[in-house]
Amino acid sequence: MREWWLLVGLICVPLMAVYLHIPPPTLSPALQKWHNSGESFNFKGSNIFYRDSLGAVGSSDVVVLLHGFPTSSYDWNKIWSALNQRFHRVVALDFLGFGFSDKPRGHRYSVFEQASVVEALLAHLGLGGQRVNLLAHDYGDTVALELLYRSDQNRTGHLTINSLCLSNGGLFPETHYPRWIQTVLKDVGLLSPVLTRLTNYMMFSRSVGQVFGPYTQPTDEEFWDMWTSLRFNDGNLVMDSVLQFLNQRAKHRDRWVGALTSTLVPLHMIYGPMDPVNPHPDFLLRYKYLVQRSTVTLLDKHIGHYPQLEDPLGFLNAYYGFINSF
Repeated sequence: MREWWLLVGLICVPLMAVYLHIPPPTLSPALQKWHNSGESFNFKGSNIFYRDSLGAVGSSDVVVLLHGFPTSSYDWNKIWSALNQRFHRVVALDFLGFGFSDKPRGHRYSVFEQASVVEALLAHLGLGGQRVNLLAHDYGDTVALELLYRSDQNRTGHLTINSLCLSNGGLFPETHYPRWIQTVLKDVGLLSPVLTRLTNYMMFSRSVGQVFGPYTQPTDEEFWDMWTSLRFNDGNLVMDSVLQFLNQRAKHRDRWVGALTSTLVPLHMIYGPMDPVNPHPDFLLRYKYLVQRSTVTLLDKHIGHYPQLEDPLGFLNAYYGFINSF
């Protein structure tokens, strides 16, 4: 009997070791092209990936794109070319811990630091003194609110915000319902390193697919690109640390919601209503009640949590309608 268990151990241990150290997948041609079109700058010892594109001639407008969790700047790929036809500069970055940026382990990730990353990037690009339009999604919405707070409330911000457009972000903890895996990973403590290593493509694609609408699901290639960008630089191993933003949203609700409700910056919300993370109508009713100065675009009832990917034309039309209104 003892020899049998020993044999099982000898087989299972190396198999488990191999499984837990699966190398990251190879970039697809489309994702490789996105990567090759970008650059990096150094923020406090970490490399931050960004894209900066010169677009419309005769325009001086700048738009800065802030992506969501757990994905990357590649979320904007379906509307990138169109934005370049409207704006003089289109800038997107991968936040620290995301996409092609560095993903240091043991790091205390925070929304405050990500806002400082954005400020540092725009200073690096010589845009620190220029009015910028912020276009944000999900996690990026919260980073945008910290930038708004710094600009409006305590006057320490390094950006002059011309406008702010949000989309499907968990702005209000009382109407936000994170995926179960997010809740587990952010709170399990010592078990987090084990769970992050056990996270695989099947679990990831299932969880992400649940926040898309039923008729606007990502293709297999799109799911794989999301997974690949997460696995790049072992990003799956820092998800538990990055997910502390959920606790930060609750702790600093008054700061960020207060900035949103008191600002005089032009505001717009583009909302996909089939979003289980920020469900309709609770989220939208709360938003309209608290942020009465904002305009809102409610997209088709089948659009979910990623409107810029699920309905890029509807998203663009909504954004252009807003940006051209002031």
